[in-house]
Amino acid sequence: MLDEVQFSFYNRVMVASMSRHDLAKLLRSRGINITHQRVEIAFALFSRMEHLSADQILAIVNEHHAETSKATVYNTLRLLRENGLIREVIIDPSKVFYDPNTVPHHHFYDTVSGQLTDIPASAIQITDLPPLPDGVIAEGVEVIIRTRPAS
Repeated sequence: MLDEVQFSFYNRVMVASMSRHDLAKLLRSRGINITHQRVEIAFALFSRMEHLSADQILAIVNEHHAETSKATVYNTLRLLRENGLIREVIIDPSKVFYDPNTVPHHHFYDTVSGQLTDIPASAIQITDLPPLPDGVIAEGVEVIIRTRPAS
């Protein structure tokens, strides 16, 4: 059986090697209607297996043919997130990245370069969370460790 780190690596290798045709089948299997733009947006994310912003995805998709709108990118990212294919990583309200690694994990965030780096969930132990407010349940815990180069 694969441990969390091995599974994450295996998952990344398998998804990163998917063709556009394979990605279209994956989207279809999740009930997502296939359009050329949706496949290109998914390919931009999954072929790189990087944390990308919507603007970065838009630039990649429109690099050769400017045919995809910002609204289409955001709507497709919402569909991918709602169907469990990507995670949304909110650094602050003005910095949102989309992560094709859906295995539970945390992040280092370089405040100078803006780069996100994955941290395996097993590398951080979280204990003694405060009591939740009445009427809510915890959906998950994500740790973002902000870093900057040492002076």
